Amino acid sequence: MDKRMGGKRNYLAMKTDYSEANEVISSDLREVGHAMKKLANHAIKLGAGLGFGTSFLKWVASFAAIYLLILDRTNWKTNILTSLLIPYIFLSLPSWLFNLFRGEFGKWVALIAVVLRLFFPRHFPDWLELPAALILLIVVAPSFFAVTIRGNLVGVFICLAIGCYLLQEHIRASGGFRNSFTKSKGISNSIGILLLFLYPVWALVIHFL
Repeated sequence: MDKRMGGKRNYLAMKTDYSEANEVISSDLREVGHAMKKLANHAIKLGAGLGFGTSFLKWVASFAAIYLLILDRTNWKTNILTSLLIPYIFLSLPSWLFNLFRGEFGKWVALIAVVLRLFFPRHFPDWLELPAALILLIVVAPSFFAVTIRGNLVGVFICLAIGCYLLQEHIRASGGFRNSFTKSKGISNSIGILLLFLYPVWALVIHFL
């Protein structure tokens, strides 16, 4: 009788321990599930934030390059090779704006520019040459450049190389690093050139994170 009672107590104790173990495991699994959901939500938010940051910096870099082109056509003109800004804008221009110029709208703009340049050269001002060259480049560029190069690290490194070259040329033309950031004529160009680094540096950081 005592053996039966002892066996029953052992069975009940084992059953209780088994139930408690199941509850602990279930609780742990629920906590893991909640943690995974939080991790997924944070990853989605981070990815969206990083994507927005890249798009925003593309806008900043493109406008900085356009700003430098405008400066080059005014009395702030420098001796730096500003034609390099054309491939920079080509590679950093935000996608929807790039696709707009690559479509029918860009073709019409390119056609008008070519007609004016060929048949009405007097009505085609010098300051329009580089913008027209940019539109033509966007319209006629093969997919290898317009899609493949623009969409990978090669394009980012080209933008970074252009920024480095323009910065060192600007410092040399200004008579030194100090003059490029102290003279009134040099500050505006220095700020514009430094803004060119935002997009490629950010893109590299995101890629290697």
